[in-house]
Amino acid sequence: MVRKKARDDHKTPIHPLVWVLMAAVVVFGILVIMDSAGGPATTGAAPVSPAPSTDARIAPDFSLVRADGGMMGIGDLRGKVVILDFWATWCAPCKREIPDFIDLQKTYGDRGLVVMGVALDKRDAVDAFIEQQGINYPILYGDKQISQLYGGITGIPTTFIIDRDGVIREKFVGYRPRKTFEEAIKKLL
Repeated sequence: MVRKKARDDHKTPIHPLVWVLMAAVVVFGILVIMDSAGGPATTGAAPVSPAPSTDARIAPDFSLVRADGGMMGIGDLRGKVVILDFWATWCAPCKREIPDFIDLQKTYGDRGLVVMGVALDKRDAVDAFIEQQGINYPILYGDKQISQLYGGITGIPTTFIIDRDGVIREKFVGYRPRKTFEEAIKKLL
């Protein structure tokens, strides 16, 4: 007697590419959930996002130690347009933006712009970097609390554009060319 094979006895194997795609979807889903839950800040540079996000809320105030001494916070800069940049000395995209920030401060400082850097790095590395690069704007020593205060910095550089009233107008995650920041501040100066 010949036995007929049932249809479900024969299963087509899943192609390896399908497994890779399924794994990518799972990883992406986990990252989205972590980001929306204010997940842990990462130490690597984030990829460039396609467009800035707009977050019209008052910039949270803070008081941090300045690299050149004293304390400083966003509240000290009311009436100014602020580029608030979260960065580190080991971050290549951060280092690429700094010469542009130096130039923007030089060009627009007399019109009411203040670039403020929050270094998420070791103090001695930051101090040496400031001197080496000739940074002409205030650098503050950041920590995990300031990162959380600004929504959980998930990658660096992360840069906020803050208007004269202390309202966050734009947020950029990842490297941006000078032109991007210049266009954002010109509307506010």
